[in-house]
Amino acid sequence: MKVGFISLGCSKNLVDTEKAIAIFKDNKYEIVNRPEEAEIIVINTCGFIESAKEEAINTILEMAQYKENGKCKYIIAMGCLVERYKDELEKEIPEVDLWIKYSEYHTFWKQIESILGEEDNKKDFYDTNDRVITTGDFYAYLKIADGCSNRCTYCAIPYIRGPQISRKMEDIIQEAEELANEGYKELILIAQDTTKYGIDIYGQSRLAELLVEISKIEKIKWVRFLYAYPESIDDKLIQVVKENDKICKYFDIPIQHISDTVLKRMNRQSNSDSIKKLINKLRNEIPGVIIRTTVMVGFPGEEPEDFDELYNFVCDAKFDKLGCFSYSKEDGTPAEKLDNQVHPMTKKSRYNKIMKVQQEISKNNLEEKIGNIFDVLVEDVSFDEKYYIGRSYMDVPEIDGLVYIKAKQKLNIGEFVKCKVVNIDDYDLICEIV
Repeated sequence: MKVGFISLGCSKNLVDTEKAIAIFKDNKYEIVNRPEEAEIIVINTCGFIESAKEEAINTILEMAQYKENGKCKYIIAMGCLVERYKDELEKEIPEVDLWIKYSEYHTFWKQIESILGEEDNKKDFYDTNDRVITTGDFYAYLKIADGCSNRCTYCAIPYIRGPQISRKMEDIIQEAEELANEGYKELILIAQDTTKYGIDIYGQSRLAELLVEISKIEKIKWVRFLYAYPESIDDKLIQVVKENDKICKYFDIPIQHISDTVLKRMNRQSNSDSIKKLINKLRNEIPGVIIRTTVMVGFPGEEPEDFDELYNFVCDAKFDKLGCFSYSKEDGTPAEKLDNQVHPMTKKSRYNKIMKVQQEISKNNLEEKIGNIFDVLVEDVSFDEKYYIGRSYMDVPEIDGLVYIKAKQKLNIGEFVKCKVVNIDDYDLICEIV
């Protein structure tokens, strides 16, 4: 039978989808990319915020149409949304043949067998590291932990995926070596909070040591990690990033806010002073460091003066990259019950104000790169073949900008080249070969 997959949400979810694809493939199913060709459609859902829930439900309903109008015989939904709302979803969307909660992944294939009537296969979700990489030929995500133990009051992750569970270092390194041997040049370490990697099994953070060990793999050229919570970025990690040429000088630090009043209500472990000191320290210690962050507006109790403090900080800090989110009330989280919920129109206004000023900051930051020389990983060519398309150490795939290289000479896709920035275009760099 032919199986098609849709993966929604974060890169951690994508890794789970890649494992699910490998399990089907190992059991002799044919993987297809077009839903109209699929006899089985598997949707890995996200349930993080309201917009993600809506996207997941709409996708399920859209795919269910292929049972009426296409070749599809079975719809399978898995993942975070199913973990939280399985009972309700079963009643509301009978077109789905199987709902697999995240906590049920240890019986993943047994559940698949229950509707397909296949013979037992011993290889299940946690019995293998096999994945079918879906991110192309040059980079792959490497999940080092799952779940989260931080308990921020707005976040549903601990209720969906439980406390942080780190993988053993030797297992991660083995997978990294396998990916390197398959030709992947960049590995992106991911977890809900990478900086707390290892605390649950080793009693202390081992992220710095893990980065060093992975960087020793000869075929790997770039290593980066997402996401680094500010309270856990210590001198050891800073030194490792500073001194190791393979580790991208890139920190994704979700600060969420800068007002101590709001941070306390969020149950964040950092404060305004420590965040500001950390940013200054990173910039002083690591030449050329790129700092990305995310901030949240409209958290319950965010007064105008709290927002003004955040806005002024964004103006002063001049982050290289910044994402902004409006607070979304999530079922079962402590913040859901907080008083002083902010009006939706106020949230939207504050969001727009942050994004407008950040757009100007990003433009100015990029203009400062004109004349600089960077290593660029060539990943594609434009449809008109006038430009090669790649990324520098400053760019996380699918999140940040791109590098467009003027095609004056033939380049090999997958190679690293030295480029000089000659212009910018919105969030992208225009370069020439040095």
